[in-house]
Amino acid sequence: MIELLSVRDLAVVEKADIAFGPGLNAVTGETGAGKSVLLSAIGLLTGQRGDRSEVRAGAAQADVRARFLLPPATLEAVAPLLDEAGLDPCEDGALLLRRTLSSSGAGRCFVNGGPATVQTLRRIGERLVDFHGPHDNQSLLDPSFQLDALDAFGACAPARAAYAERWAALRALEERRAALRGADEGAVEREIDLLRYQVREIEDAAPDPEADGDALRDEYAAATNAARILELGSGVCAALSEADGNAVDAVAAAVRALEEMRDLSSRDAAAWLDELVPLSSRLSELSRDVSSTLSRLDASPERLAELEARMSLVETLRHKYGRTIPDVLAFLARAKERLAELEGRGELLAALEADVRKADAAVRAAGRTLSEKRRKAAGALAKAVVRELADLGLARAGFEVRVEPAEPRESGMDAVDFGFAPNPGEPMRPLRQIASSGEISRVMLALKTVLAAHDRIPVLVFDEIDANVGGEIARVVGRKLAALGASRQILCITHLPQVASCAASHFLVRKEIRGDRTYAGIAPLAGEARVDELARMLGGERLTSVVRRHARELLDRGVAPDA
Repeated sequence: MIELLSVRDLAVVEKADIAFGPGLNAVTGETGAGKSVLLSAIGLLTGQRGDRSEVRAGAAQADVRARFLLPPATLEAVAPLLDEAGLDPCEDGALLLRRTLSSSGAGRCFVNGGPATVQTLRRIGERLVDFHGPHDNQSLLDPSFQLDALDAFGACAPARAAYAERWAALRALEERRAALRGADEGAVEREIDLLRYQVREIEDAAPDPEADGDALRDEYAAATNAARILELGSGVCAALSEADGNAVDAVAAAVRALEEMRDLSSRDAAAWLDELVPLSSRLSELSRDVSSTLSRLDASPERLAELEARMSLVETLRHKYGRTIPDVLAFLARAKERLAELEGRGELLAALEADVRKADAAVRAAGRTLSEKRRKAAGALAKAVVRELADLGLARAGFEVRVEPAEPRESGMDAVDFGFAPNPGEPMRPLRQIASSGEISRVMLALKTVLAAHDRIPVLVFDEIDANVGGEIARVVGRKLAALGASRQILCITHLPQVASCAASHFLVRKEIRGDRTYAGIAPLAGEARVDELARMLGGERLTSVVRRHARELLDRGVAPDA
């Protein structure tokens, strides 16, 4: 459940802290008072789209936070999502969500104190809150919604997942077969010619990750500057060991002098000699290394031309087939594999055809299993909805769930259609053809009530679910919502006192103008304050003693009298 919702600078709400309770929570207030801001706040926390226009005028940002207390089943569903996103786990069953919207357009999301993405909020929110408003009634007429509802009721998720896995495998094989067949024979032959050229070009070049990498570039640079390198290297050799007064001879003379000084009992000379002798040896080695390297340097124009040609070839390969030589070789491997497929496509197509037939048979077998579960669940769902409709004032209405065969698709091999007969003696026809708005509202509520026992979503949010109903039906709607609240938290925005009177907790949204600004606030109601609000909902601004007595009766009984 949502234990605490805090809203700052969102639309007309400057500051609000709402401690919702378990069970049914009714939210009332005059039209335009700002009740929808609560829905927006919860929507933001569950990953719905946010816009900077929602930030209160003059504020730098809107800030929405909530503390959810999750039951074990929901914790089990949310934990993998937190772990996948690198977020802290819930402590003591508490999940902390926060989202900000900046007036400049930026926004941030947090889960359990750590930064998160809107996508993560959305994935978590799908397991926390189910929204339903008046516009959602139209989704009841959508065949895909009806199919999902049947699957939820019939616990068809495992069978549907097994079917979907086989369907995806079949589609992958069909796509591979289509790619192998090509647009036409000419297109396949052109692809073969291109692949052959690409394979031949790379294989003829025989690229080597080692020889054609840094080593090639270093040798080319050396060959390009060979004359100057030889000139400088010769000067180094002369200075070290070849010219008159070279470093090696000079150090050797110094060594001889120090040896004589040492023999004359000079302690300092012995220490200096220890330092100079290794230096003399190192200078000789260095001179030989430089000379050896210069002797291997190929300064011929022919070698330079070879290196230039190789550099150009390697750059061409990298430009056409990959950023690095390993990338080029990876492209070669893929090209050879594709070429082998196309050149042997007759045999491959025959094998693929067999694989497609097997996969199609597996899809149809899984589809039949799924269809059987759906047909078994269809009758039970129809009976359950009929029972609920009877409570909602449609005592003699008929309802059925039709499951008809259909061509295999991602959702299965069935077409589901809800049939409805609101009056005795009328034929059953598709719900979308005959139901009025009031009837659709009641069918949706009946369906939600039935499905509530078959999902794990702990919070249901209803925005005027009671639209287009009143009187006796409103009393029953309130009871239904209260009954739903026995197993989960219900947040219900309502204009009906019969519904509000059934709530375990009642909140009033009120808007006022102070100075030149509009402020909306929400506060819990109890005692006479709640009686006053119910009286307002019953009789408008004229709070007569009769209206107040009527309101108190509603509250005392928790149900509405017959209208």
